[in-house]
Amino acid sequence: MKTLTKEMQTAITPTMALELLKDGNKRFVNNLKINRNLLQQANETSDGQHPFAVILSCIDSRTSAELIFDQGLGDIFSVRIAGNIINEDILGSMEFACKVAGSKIIVVLGHTKCGAVKGACDHVEMGNLTALLSKIRPAVDDETSTTKNRNSSNAEFVENVSTINVKRTVKSIMQRSPILKEMIENCEIGIVGGTHDITTGLVTFYSETLS
Repeated sequence: MKTLTKEMQTAITPTMALELLKDGNKRFVNNLKINRNLLQQANETSDGQHPFAVILSCIDSRTSAELIFDQGLGDIFSVRIAGNIINEDILGSMEFACKVAGSKIIVVLGHTKCGAVKGACDHVEMGNLTALLSKIRPAVDDETSTTKNRNSSNAEFVENVSTINVKRTVKSIMQRSPILKEMIENCEIGIVGGTHDITTGLVTFYSETLS
């Protein structure tokens, strides 16, 4: 697999970028990983990087974006934080990835059985985690279909909240970053939300979040 060059990155459209990720996930699910010389890629990217995507995902040890999308060194910017939430630092990182470094798509990736989402559902308060979970709480409040057992013991409730959290984050990125919003409106980059099933490995993208 060739290491991405500036010319290769420039030729990728947002639609193509999403297809590259979908194809990579299919390989991951079917255990057909592309053979890469990572040491060679490390050498070839030592003077510059040209990733085609920036992926915001959870810190969960089972949700490594490079692995579940079968990507190599220099292919994607990976932003990881519990509950795949955003803040100013993450928004700034995304602006760098897209406006400066040329990435073509932003993916907000949640996952099943997310511990951070469960913590928000249970109103957990613990040190600095309290402030982080407060950023997921609006998604808990927005989940109105569940009237009983609105806590982590209700698996369906947890997954509903996780989905809402992803979709809220996609909207927040566009609301809070004029730079990224303009790039999306000009079709320079795309943005989409999705969920990684930690049992099957499959990533499901939400078409209604695609811009």
